[in-house]
Amino acid sequence: MCGIAGWLDDSRDLREKTNEIYAMSRSIQNRGPDESGEYVTHDVALLHRRLAVIDVENGKQPMTLHFKGETYVIVYNGELYNTDEIRTNLISKGHSFSTHSDTEVLLHAYAQYGKKCVHMLNGIYAFAVYEVNSKKLFLCRDRIGVKPLFYSKFKGGIVFGSEIKALLSSGMVKPTINETGLYEIFFLGPARSPKNGIFKGVKELRPGEMAIFKNGKLYKETYYTIKANEHTDSEEQTIEKTRFLLTDAIERQLVTDVPMCFFLSGGLDSSIICKTASEYYKRNNMGTINTYSVEYEDNRKYFTKNAFQPNADFDYISIMVNDTNSTHTEIVLDNKKVMEALFDSVEARDLPGYVDIDSSLLLFCKEIKKDYTVALSGECADELFGGYPWYHNKNILFEECFPWSRSQEIRRSILKKGILKRGEDYVMSKYFDTIRKADTLPTDSAVDKRMREMFMLNFNWFMQCLLERKDRCSMYSGLEVRVPFCDYRLVEYAYNMPWQIKAYGGREKGIIRKAFENILPYDICYRKKSPYPKTHNPEYMKLCSDKVKEILEKKNTVLSSLLDKDSVINIMNNPDKISSPWYGQLMRAPQIMAYIIELDYWFEKYGVVIEC
Repeated sequence: MCGIAGWLDDSRDLREKTNEIYAMSRSIQNRGPDESGEYVTHDVALLHRRLAVIDVENGKQPMTLHFKGETYVIVYNGELYNTDEIRTNLISKGHSFSTHSDTEVLLHAYAQYGKKCVHMLNGIYAFAVYEVNSKKLFLCRDRIGVKPLFYSKFKGGIVFGSEIKALLSSGMVKPTINETGLYEIFFLGPARSPKNGIFKGVKELRPGEMAIFKNGKLYKETYYTIKANEHTDSEEQTIEKTRFLLTDAIERQLVTDVPMCFFLSGGLDSSIICKTASEYYKRNNMGTINTYSVEYEDNRKYFTKNAFQPNADFDYISIMVNDTNSTHTEIVLDNKKVMEALFDSVEARDLPGYVDIDSSLLLFCKEIKKDYTVALSGECADELFGGYPWYHNKNILFEECFPWSRSQEIRRSILKKGILKRGEDYVMSKYFDTIRKADTLPTDSAVDKRMREMFMLNFNWFMQCLLERKDRCSMYSGLEVRVPFCDYRLVEYAYNMPWQIKAYGGREKGIIRKAFENILPYDICYRKKSPYPKTHNPEYMKLCSDKVKEILEKKNTVLSSLLDKDSVINIMNNPDKISSPWYGQLMRAPQIMAYIIELDYWFEKYGVVIEC
């Protein structure tokens, strides 16, 4: 895993932009602490920060290839999980290789097939290839959107990068937001609309999208979308194929030349990954796996059950540690440090984010990085296989709203009266835009049609927010985290699975449970869904509230011109009266305070200017 950035410009000599180019590279150095590289000419600068995972000695970038009269230069962030198959194909076409890195395979694939090579790829990636003679830049992002790729176009040129900070560092993008950006932050955040980079002029390639920039013009093309197809497998075949696809995805992602570990929460998804990996290790005489879990100071003391968190992880982690014979480490987070890491979390995302859900993961990954470079995690099973309560609650299933943020009331309440008047309408327009794009079949029942819509809502919004969180918070410490549930083959299969099979036995993720019921311990396989752990210690609420009180006393700041002070204080004083979360299942009163902290820091740290 790595960080990439670049600048293509026909109106200035980039060899004279040494300071700006160095700043771009330095801004993403956390993503690639092992090496840096650059390719700079009059017209183009391609920059790379490397986290060495495969072929540590020979996988340096930018990488160059001379092929059939053209010179190709690539910068690449990601992992290909079918490298061997692609390499075999290319060898049959006459190609030879000097490394065993997936970067070299991808570069040769592009040289051989051009943009059509993207249809061969199974992996997580964002990359750029520059054709020196034709002065053409090719950009591409993986099918599911695991790896980021932002860009900003201007007259005669384009800048791009793995993170927004690389674009800002170029000087070609200013930290300006307009009214649309404010709608995104206050009415949709921490989610973002697909392709919206919040800052004015900043866009992001969508999952499954590629682009060509040539002669000052950008041409975008969608190469992958999730299509509706008839599900013809029997129930038994579906169980077997689900098990095969997930097992294959996990085993493909166990390839690395550096130390690897596994996130373990004691939940269904991480347990499947750990169990599959432990069996793979046994078969291949690789020893035992190493697992990590996260906990918060005094959480055992303060944990209380609710509909979203019916049980605590610590009751189940030990079951899987014993079952897999893993070497396990529990990382216990201090609440004050979780609050203080909110600031690092903003810098990791370049935006206000998922508050302590981000900062805790950032601290967790920072500790793991001391011993490991690669980890596997169970993200995205809930979005694909109906794991959330909103899939199963008939009272809200057909509501016209984002189910993780059903009401805008709490968001509206913290804003001064009369501003951002179209916030609710903006949200609804995004909702309808999304469900209209859900591909369906004429034979779909009303429930199956709605489940396709719910799938796309979750895929394009909730899941992308979580993937962004996982990428930024892990890469902030130079830790690569792989997500096997995001294998596009599994995504496609899940999309076309009838709801009655997907919810096998009337359970959330029922088909996954059935597929692994003879592999996992029973108590793990049929444990009720529980989300990512958060702190229950009242100390965290006090820490955040005290900080927000300081913020509310500031005069003439960007945030003070937007917030309704009395409403914020009311939430602070009556945290249990919030009827629905700000976002998801976890963002309640403490997290709203934390979001305000992140907003204040973001506006000041990034020098954000509102242009309306």
